[in-house]
Amino acid sequence: MIAIRAATAADAGAIAAIYAPHVLVGTASFEEEAPDGRTMARRIAASDGLYPWLVATQGPEGTGILAYAYATAFHPRAAYRWAVETTIYVADAAQRQGAGRLLYEALVDTLAAQGFTQAIARIALPNTASIGLHEATGFRRAGVQREVGYKHGQWMDVGLWQRELAQPTKPPAEPRPFADVGVVRV
Repeated sequence: MIAIRAATAADAGAIAAIYAPHVLVGTASFEEEAPDGRTMARRIAASDGLYPWLVATQGPEGTGILAYAYATAFHPRAAYRWAVETTIYVADAAQRQGAGRLLYEALVDTLAAQGFTQAIARIALPNTASIGLHEATGFRRAGVQREVGYKHGQWMDVGLWQRELAQPTKPPAEPRPFADVGVVRV
């Protein structure tokens, strides 16, 4: 059975292991050096309780991490604070088992409950699996940034996918911290 929960610093090593192949041999990430568990733990802590980091787990104690997803600020300027950028990575061994979709749906539900209004995902192109996952969870193509990344000897385009999380109101309420909302699964 797949379970979804908040990521902790104890998960950082497993998260780093899932991410490493995407950095070292893939093109889904534009990082060029794979971060270690300590770096991932710092990234989780840097969310300051506002932005969620979630994991999909399997196993008797929920320790077998299949995938992770998180949100960050879309842009540092204050007027953008209701928009988030989302990211998901699924372990190679867990591809096509449904963990990614369950996890991403929980991330979207959690962000909506927090009061964020828009989620934006950047997808290095081509990436049929990621596009399919995003579109299955309500994201729609919003544009393409041409040849903005250079990795593994090639220039890469980045597609932008966007999903409305909540109807924007005037004036908008401040987003609630993830620490106050917890994992939401509608």
